Amino acid sequence: MRCYRKLIKQVVLIAMETVVLKTFDNYFFANIILTRLQADGVACFLKDEHTVTIDPLLSNAVGGIKLAVALHDGTRAAMLLAVYEEGYLKETECPQCSALAMQKQNRPGSKDLHFFITKLLVKDYTVPTEVMYTCTQCGFESKTIPGLNF
Repeated sequence: MRCYRKLIKQVVLIAMETVVLKTFDNYFFANIILTRLQADGVACFLKDEHTVTIDPLLSNAVGGIKLAVALHDGTRAAMLLAVYEEGYLKETECPQCSALAMQKQNRPGSKDLHFFITKLLVKDYTVPTEVMYTCTQCGFESKTIPGLNF
């Protein structure tokens, strides 16, 4: 009986409006985040998990493992993800100096001249940003959280 409740809950989630909150290329981290969000009461599930798990080469073709969240839980889930990431950063050692001083920074994105000309031609005036993780002690920089593809 318990299995049927879980199945019915998943069918209801698929039927309702969802938003993709995050994508993963690794099912370990996807399931960790999924379980934490579900434990906090967020209605969510993973799309394309089995496809990417069985054939990782298809990850780019299907867009990775997608964390789909019910539309009404989207804002709360995004805030919870930020809290999870912040908590992990506080415990992450810098690969160079071993200090617990990693920090997330948003920086202006691409500096490619062709990219900006194309954006101007299509009248897109947004400035792209990229996320960098920086050590405040030694200045080490990484595009991903050291030790984890969060």
